[in-house]
Amino acid sequence: MRSASVLILTDETDFARLLTACWQAEKHAPGITVLGSDLWKDHEAVPHDLVVVGPLRDGKLSEILRSLEPATALILCAPADSRELNHLRGKYPRLVHVPLREDWTQTLLLVAGESLRRTEALRVARQAESKASRNEQYATLGRYMTDMKHSVNNALTSMIGNAELLLLEPGQLSKQSLAQIKTIHSMALRINEIMQRFSSLASEMKDAENASQAETEEAPAIPSRRR
Repeated sequence: MRSASVLILTDETDFARLLTACWQAEKHAPGITVLGSDLWKDHEAVPHDLVVVGPLRDGKLSEILRSLEPATALILCAPADSRELNHLRGKYPRLVHVPLREDWTQTLLLVAGESLRRTEALRVARQAESKASRNEQYATLGRYMTDMKHSVNNALTSMIGNAELLLLEPGQLSKQSLAQIKTIHSMALRINEIMQRFSSLASEMKDAENASQAETEEAPAIPSRRR
């Protein structure tokens, strides 16, 4: 798993120092950035995998929370009443409140670990979806090329044939025209070689797919164990 990034937002130095020390004592510690509320405006656009909001000066909590994206993975360790928490959970589905009790550091580290694993899983899933989408686009292009193969081969055959007929009577052509026709003939042969290679690859892929499907169909079923 790649190194995760955690932002600790708090105006209490002891809170940040204790949490950072506990995290750094873990086997796999994330990258940690500590900011006070006064510096938040200069860093709010920097993405982080997890934001931990600790105690802040009066009036700063609402201001900072309003600037966060709803999809932000957020752990709130600042005091908040039940009404305010319900409102925040409605706006931030990934918000978790960790009360500042005696064991708050252990609780926070457990919750943060699960949150970071979820963030990583979502990132991997998005990458897989993006890759699958690109592969589908390539597959569509491949199917189109396969469907057009016959038409392209016919056009190439016509180009090569007509170029060769003209080259049989070079005396009727100017030197420049003769050179141009030779170029057309050469490039048409080159495209033809590419199309032949494409046809060969398409056949190889189809044979491999059929062989794999046959192996799957011929695989013996695993007998169920009777009790």
